[in-house]
Amino acid sequence: MSSELMDSFCLLRLTVTLLPLLNPCLTRLTPRVSFPMGSPGRRLTCFSSHDLSNTTTLLLSADGEKLYVGARDAVLLLDVGHKDTVLLRSKLDWSPSEKDLEECSMKGKKMADCPNFIRVLQFFNSTHMYVCGTFAFSPRCAYINSETLTMSLNTDEGRGRCPYDPYQRNTAIIVGEELYTGTVADYRGNRPVISRHLSEGSRVDLKLDDTLGWLEDPTFISSKFIPHEEKIYFFFSEVGREYNFVDKFIVSRVSQICMSDVGGQRTLQRRWTTFAKAQLLCQDGSELPYNVIQDIDLLPPAEGTSVDDILFYGIFTSQWAVNSGRSAVCSFTLTEIKSIFSGNYKVLNRDTLQWSARVQEKVANPGECGLHNASDNALRFVKENFLAEDSVRPAGRRLTLVSREHIYSHLTVQRVQAANKKLYTVLFLLTESGHLHKAVLLRQGPYIIEEVQVFKPPQPIRSLMLSIPKVQTEAYSVYFQIFFSSNFG
Repeated sequence: MSSELMDSFCLLRLTVTLLPLLNPCLTRLTPRVSFPMGSPGRRLTCFSSHDLSNTTTLLLSADGEKLYVGARDAVLLLDVGHKDTVLLRSKLDWSPSEKDLEECSMKGKKMADCPNFIRVLQFFNSTHMYVCGTFAFSPRCAYINSETLTMSLNTDEGRGRCPYDPYQRNTAIIVGEELYTGTVADYRGNRPVISRHLSEGSRVDLKLDDTLGWLEDPTFISSKFIPHEEKIYFFFSEVGREYNFVDKFIVSRVSQICMSDVGGQRTLQRRWTTFAKAQLLCQDGSELPYNVIQDIDLLPPAEGTSVDDILFYGIFTSQWAVNSGRSAVCSFTLTEIKSIFSGNYKVLNRDTLQWSARVQEKVANPGECGLHNASDNALRFVKENFLAEDSVRPAGRRLTLVSREHIYSHLTVQRVQAANKKLYTVLFLLTESGHLHKAVLLRQGPYIIEEVQVFKPPQPIRSLMLSIPKVQTEAYSVYFQIFFSSNFG
């Protein structure tokens, strides 16, 4: 987590034009046109500061005018509502004391890894945010006024809410003033957990049961709230213990919990009763799968369609040498995910830690909401049966896109109306070298319209956010703002 060189934070204002003459039968994985950095119509507005580093956490206001940035030892409020400039409105310094840094170093940690790296940055309500940082390997959380960036006098212990190590990936989302997180809950990073915090009244904080098997060395990627389901979906990769014939075979997962969950009365007290997980299989036929999820975004259903017509678009890479240097995009439907979670489940033998097909009578439906009132027998059943037997396969049973030339690290997705009045899905894909690809999904396959260089020299981009504060349909175009942060260290 070096900070010898400052970070740059950039805003790219981009007009997406779906060409009226674009043949819907075309497919192209080489960009049709490439724009070097600074090209007319593809100009970037950047903000940087000599004392700004590790800007890996972004949060955009609902009106798209204000951007909050979580950095090393600081939270920034930027005004991004102007056409040609990004203005610093306020900055909150939040760093460990010299004593905290000394204790971190005495634990054997590098001093460069001991500052407070902001890893959770979420709106709590209309006036405050809830923010957590690694804080010298002793994570802390606080309420921060979203207008003034003033911090509450008292801070919360961040265990289970924020990682200790700045290198560990995590995910967090606040719904109904409750915090749902996927992270690690110990100093050594050996206790992964999906948990709920800040519960009040009859609600209780929940976490996974401490017994083995729930999570296997996961790398958390994202979490999504589905309002009509009243569920939170978590996306991560982990070791697939069900594939015991391969050593450390990585699988991508989707898991779910119900927001109404309050734990069991005797069995699974203060533990999730609705946790279930399934494999996300980004695979084409009998070829080796792209098994390691890197990023995921949600595409809401088109107007007038079913609320279940949600699509999740994810970037996947492979642990296999034959697919080295490649990446793939797969999409998954909420309908398919719900179907898999409604099906059969494997059972875990706690003595051998081996998974097998369930043969005993089904006494409960794992993942079903409302199980907190179930019998102890039913809760013991869901405690042993939380891995879905079938895998979630991609929409159309095929990969959306495969790149043999680029490794993509981040994506965001949007639906756009073109000149022919038809709706098209547009993907914004970031390469590991710091280029942005804009791809439209056509009937015959993906077509990469353009490539934009967003940093010079090329370098990795740490976070990506798409905003559409003002939609324009002039000349069949849509105006986007795309936010990047890059850690130069």
